[in-house]
Amino acid sequence: MVNKSSSNPFNIVVIVAALGYFVDIYDLILFSIVRVSSLQAIGVPPDQIKDAGIFLINMQMTGMLLGGIVWGILGDKKGRLSTLFLTILIYSLANIANGFVENLDQYALLRVIAGFGLAGELGVGITLVSEVMTKETRALGTSIVSGLGILGAVLAFYVAEWGWREAYWVGGGLGLLLLILRVYVHESGMFDRLKTATVKRGNFIGLFKNSKRFIKYICCIIVGIPVWFAVGILITFSKEFAEALGVIGNVSTGKAVMFHYIGASIGSIATGILSQKLKSRKIALAAALFCLALCCSWLLFSFNISVSLFYIILFFIGIPMGYWAVFVTVASEQFGTNIRSTVTTTVPNFVRGSTVLLIIWWNYMTPAMGIVQSAMVVGGFVIALALVAVFFLEETYDKNLDYLEED
Repeated sequence: MVNKSSSNPFNIVVIVAALGYFVDIYDLILFSIVRVSSLQAIGVPPDQIKDAGIFLINMQMTGMLLGGIVWGILGDKKGRLSTLFLTILIYSLANIANGFVENLDQYALLRVIAGFGLAGELGVGITLVSEVMTKETRALGTSIVSGLGILGAVLAFYVAEWGWREAYWVGGGLGLLLLILRVYVHESGMFDRLKTATVKRGNFIGLFKNSKRFIKYICCIIVGIPVWFAVGILITFSKEFAEALGVIGNVSTGKAVMFHYIGASIGSIATGILSQKLKSRKIALAAALFCLALCCSWLLFSFNISVSLFYIILFFIGIPMGYWAVFVTVASEQFGTNIRSTVTTTVPNFVRGSTVLLIIWWNYMTPAMGIVQSAMVVGGFVIALALVAVFFLEETYDKNLDYLEED
């Protein structure tokens, strides 16, 4: 058993976590790409495809919100490693089964199961990476996880051209292949030491009973919300924004997603390196949020531009959005070993869940303001709020993570 921290950012744990996140993002983006073709194939009438798509997204989100809590607690109670590979197994089998669905009910059930499995991969993986890397290199390690993982969106774009059933089978197969690497990965030494402690592990309710802990937890969630404003509104509805802005030419949502996530992959590694160079997570997060505000403004004030420039702007929005890796790392570093997995897994899933509320708010204002101006209001608010939340977080660049949270 390897209990020592590693100074090598390409540690096998980092590679396994990165490949797991690769399949995670592949699945999340794949549904957006094959939504219409898959629903048409199982006989959903054209006038019901939009509603059916929203229903399936909500089912997947429900699974992710439940899974985020369950996997986070299990990661603290049973171990990071066993939990990580169980999540991979569940969403891999769900994806393979998804390629055989014949009706909407089957599709919905498997989206819940896949979402449940997907929910644990990033948080548990980042927890494990944070605990096996040295404090000097862990941000770079987690950034590599995110940077490589995000490229799963690019693969989804190309594989989807083979057919929607085949695309789901490929995603499931990639996950099962990843399980082979389990024999080369060891549990976190911090968790091994936690086994002998008498403190409560995975106490999710305890996060709400201590005011200082609760504020940190809520601030962690708020910091990540602008990422899913960009993904859930600007990118998902890029075709509608292009029409409202008078973009010259036809915009493909699949290409918009691909260009955006290429930028996010670059940004993930760049933000991690920046936090290392500056020796500050908080400054790196604030800088990324400021740049994200500038890039979103660039998009929303760009009228009558070409399709090529539109894709370029989406690419640039992705670069500061890459702060997602540092954001999840910061969430992991804020709390002790006995609740670290719980926090690191629930925080990103609650951020993803906030997309539903953002879209409801955006849709509510759209009839009176239009989709562009209402997006300015929503985006401006969540980015400003995130900047305030960064101020209240603890600086964790050189923090020793081998400690416990006492009740």
